[in-house]
Amino acid sequence: MTLPKFIITMDGFLRLGMVNQHKELLIGDDECIGGGYYQFDWVSNRLILDRFSYDFGRPRWHLLDTLKVPIQYRDLRIVYLYDDNHEDYIVSDELKIEYYDS
Repeated sequence: MTLPKFIITMDGFLRLGMVNQHKELLIGDDECIGGGYYQFDWVSNRLILDRFSYDFGRPRWHLLDTLKVPIQYRDLRIVYLYDDNHEDYIVSDELKIEYYDS
């Protein structure tokens, strides 16, 4: 069953898609540093990332300085919601965001 999943790569790319497994989002020799699920909150203009990838674990944001995001998500605030006692990680505030044509 396809679900809305995301990954981040060691090169800083955010990849999203409707896939069965997170590894389907990898391109070439990408090194994945975590993933999870996503949803859009159109009322608050946010891209919400949450949970974790069974293939790659939780995103390891601390390994990145810059996140490269598909340009179609340019106006969305990106947040990662932890499902435990961690504070939410406001990706848009914590990392430099660059946009690319996908």
